[in-house]
Amino acid sequence: MSDFLSVVWNVDPAIFSIGNYSLRYYSLLFVAGFPLGYWLFYKFYKRENVDVSLIEPLLYILLIGTIVGARLGHCLFYEPSYYLAHPVEILKVWKGGLASHGGILAIVFCVFYYAHRYGRKNGFDAMWMFDRLAIAGSIAGCLIRCGNLFNSEIFGGPTDLPWGFKFPYSLEWVNMYGPSVYPPDGVACHPTQIYEALSYLILGLVLLWLYWKKADKLYKGTLFGIFFIVLFTMRFLIEFIKNDQVDFEANMQYNMGQLLSIPFIIAGIIILVWSLKKKLPLLREGWDEEPQAPKDNDHRSNLTKEQRMSASKRKAMGLQ
Repeated sequence: MSDFLSVVWNVDPAIFSIGNYSLRYYSLLFVAGFPLGYWLFYKFYKRENVDVSLIEPLLYILLIGTIVGARLGHCLFYEPSYYLAHPVEILKVWKGGLASHGGILAIVFCVFYYAHRYGRKNGFDAMWMFDRLAIAGSIAGCLIRCGNLFNSEIFGGPTDLPWGFKFPYSLEWVNMYGPSVYPPDGVACHPTQIYEALSYLILGLVLLWLYWKKADKLYKGTLFGIFFIVLFTMRFLIEFIKNDQVDFEANMQYNMGQLLSIPFIIAGIIILVWSLKKKLPLLREGWDEEPQAPKDNDHRSNLTKEQRMSASKRKAMGLQ
């Protein structure tokens, strides 16, 4: 198989190391999605007159939920027998093993909690949140897949396309496709991390454009439905050229990533049909009204009782 113009991806996964501690590109890119999401939600909340102080608890809830859900998703979906026999290993997140399906499931529960606690008093519900999270989540997913590229993991099978990648930092690539297996230089593989990253980025930018330019013509749930359908359809298709992540997938017609994607695609279709049927506005009610200043900020609140009286009343009481 020709490796003409193939890319040798010999990037060290660690940015720097101090003793046994290493800061990896993956960690940096994973975390980078949260300040980016914070900035996007600041824009969303300002546009629709929602109190921006509510973004901080949202950030904490989603950060904890994403990590816990993604870790449990990997342990229970991909290697349940091992982790149920060694439950302490579940806590060792630094050893790797996060599943996007588990992370998204956790985010769904987190959003219902957040909307229940803060939404009723501020004029939004869970579906309102999901529509906007679809935008931030797509772009965050792009960053995470770029992190997988820096980790030289989750790549595809052999290819003779000119953009094929070789991963000398990956023990999996060395053992399956390296020079000792395919002399003299090994074979290039599909950079499926890049395929997914690009598809998620394009999805996120399209959803963002729809929100800013076409929001008055869209309905609540439309963005979220599109997000589930497109993202998990792309995931399902790209999985066909990915290597198996765990041994038990070898004899499966559809791997675990594909099986887990199907319910999300179905959910996206149901949400989109519900959205088109209900025809509820995408933007929050009262989004275009001028926000009223809180009573505590009224300039009169700093005046004494006598100063707040009318001039005639003060004169009558002998205060002038």
